Amino acid sequence: MSHRLLVVAVSPVDEVALREEVREHAGGEAAEVHIVAPAPHTSRLQRLTGAVDEAHAEAEDVAREAAEAVKGTASVETEVGDPNPLQAIEDALRAFPADELIIVTPPGSEADWLEEDRTREALERLGLPITHLAVDRR
Repeated sequence: MSHRLLVVAVSPVDEVALREEVREHAGGEAAEVHIVAPAPHTSRLQRLTGAVDEAHAEAEDVAREAAEAVKGTASVETEVGDPNPLQAIEDALRAFPADELIIVTPPGSEADWLEEDRTREALERLGLPITHLAVDRR
């Protein structure tokens, strides 16, 4: 049986860092990777003007880049998830029961949601090993 990793790409990924992280977590086993990129939040005005399509396309690009990073090291599938990263994780886990969770965020304040008590408690309830990979794509 292969090792199943759920990668939540909240932001664009550093391909080398993600590839190494997947290799390390797979531990030399065959790996299946499911990548979910939460769609960016959109305002009511953006939804009315059709900017939702643009936001969805942005998330698809993030997921595609992450898939390219691990291609060849694991079988991979992608999806665009709910704008709320916690909801995106829960939804993805229903369809893809993972052994581990890797959350990719930019460094700094954009990852503050991970430090909120509610978020930590929700992630702990999943009962999965969780790795936070903060990557700067400058």
